[in-house]
Amino acid sequence: MEKGSVCVLIPSVGNANELKVVLEGLKKQDHEGAIEVVVVGPGNDPGREVAEQNGARFIDDEGVRTRADACNIGIKQTESEFVFFTDDDVIVPSNWVSSLIRWFDRSDVAGVGGPNFAPLKESTFWQRVIDVTFCSRWVTAGTNYGNQAKDDLEEVEQLPGVNAAYRRSVLEEVGGFDKGAIGCEDAMLDHRIRSAGHRLWQDGTAIMWHRRRGPGRVRKQIGNYGLVRILASHIHPEMRAWSHFLVGIFPILSLLGILGLCYGAAMGGAAWELWLRIDGPWSIERVAFHGSLGLMGLYVAICWAGALFGNSPSRSVLTVAAAPLMTFLMHWSYGRGVLQGWIRIRSGRPGLQIDDRIRS
Repeated sequence: MEKGSVCVLIPSVGNANELKVVLEGLKKQDHEGAIEVVVVGPGNDPGREVAEQNGARFIDDEGVRTRADACNIGIKQTESEFVFFTDDDVIVPSNWVSSLIRWFDRSDVAGVGGPNFAPLKESTFWQRVIDVTFCSRWVTAGTNYGNQAKDDLEEVEQLPGVNAAYRRSVLEEVGGFDKGAIGCEDAMLDHRIRSAGHRLWQDGTAIMWHRRRGPGRVRKQIGNYGLVRILASHIHPEMRAWSHFLVGIFPILSLLGILGLCYGAAMGGAAWELWLRIDGPWSIERVAFHGSLGLMGLYVAICWAGALFGNSPSRSVLTVAAAPLMTFLMHWSYGRGVLQGWIRIRSGRPGLQIDDRIRS
């Protein structure tokens, strides 16, 4: 193994067009040393030809069903001192490798990454709204989207799988990614790395431009995240957090709020009359109506404030204004996934396997 050598691993399934953009960006890196770029995917995938045409090595993923398993295959079949990870739907800045590898001069850096944001010019309006939502303060349940270090280097608990680099020795020490994991494979890997006594860091300037999925696909993606996060916490109890429980009951609270609003309006008179009446006795109906309406208004206000003070470069008047709608969709989807995870655990069939290879 050559000292200082770098390998970039890219799991890819059915996304040859965007993969080509990734590989073109990696060919323009300003890093002085050699970079081995490796694409891992199905042997008959169109990405194989794209990889070979752009000077990248292609590794057959042997029919595995998850990103974690594909990454493990790539780790086993490559040799380098440092292993970088990204996805097949990013736009790679020319200084990405050089921005991260410089920190490995410090012996306490087991892994280092950076934030990821949606590219402004290449994103649709709703993709920019999704980015604003992902990067919102207070309402993202501790997710890693939009987390941006304020200093040159800041210690973190987790690195985003789309923008991360590790010492190979550390990856081999912990046994790579959890077999069969998807949607939470990076969080579980980083948890085990930190549990082994190593430290992870983030460089706030090492930005990766990551395309967001559209509203329909992101709803499925976030639902999977909620499900797998609960299943992962079942395997690694130390990963449990109060925020996951809170988002898990969000769909239930939302339904109760809607029912309370409808009950108050139906039993207490016309809605406009209830809104105008601020004096007189506060019946159960009036409390149900005004209480539900007030909590909904507070939720929207928090969503707006979180979007406004978030880190997304896609913030604008329109994207911030639309953020509460997308935030509700994300909370509902994530919460539904959490509920599914709890049900699977209670039924005695937790597992981690989710087939996410279909991009529709």
